[in-house]
Order: sequence, then structure tokens, then C-alpha cells
Amino acid sequence: MCLGLPGEVVEWLERDPLFARAEIRFGGVRKVCHMACVPEAEVGDYVIVHAGIAICRVQPDQVTGPSSDVAPEPNAGEESTL
Repeated sequence: MCLGLPGEVVEWLERDPLFARAEIRFGGVRKVCHMACVPEAEVGDYVIVHAGIAICRVQPDQVTGPSSDVAPEPNAGEESTL
């Protein structure tokens, strides 16, 4: 199964068509993603990212935030006292 997550373009790092990269925000996490498939995206736009590659733009009203199935648990990383 493939998973594409919506993220917001927060900063373009490279606009060269072949090596286009931008910083994308997924909730509270920011990642650098390849943007060659969506060179028309602007800061503030939302894109669907799969395997580190932005594959399409989406309308803001279609974005509901990161899925609870893939979002980190609030206490992830803390040791259990059970």
C-alpha cells in the first residue's frame, strides 16, 4: 500500500526544475522534499508527498491534517512504567 501525506510548502530551497526542493510542514514536523512534479507550487500551498516527492497540489479545504493513524503518539519515546 502507498501512502501520500498532505503538507504545507513553507520555504523553497531550490527552484531549478530538475533539482527543485522545498521545506514542507506536516503538522509540527518539517521535511525537505523533492518538488520537480509540482514546480508551480508556492509558499502556503498544500501538496501530497509520497516517498519524499511532492506529487500534486491540493486545495486547502481538502486537507484535514495528518492522519491519526500515522501521527506520533503524544508520549512516544517515553519509557513505560508498567
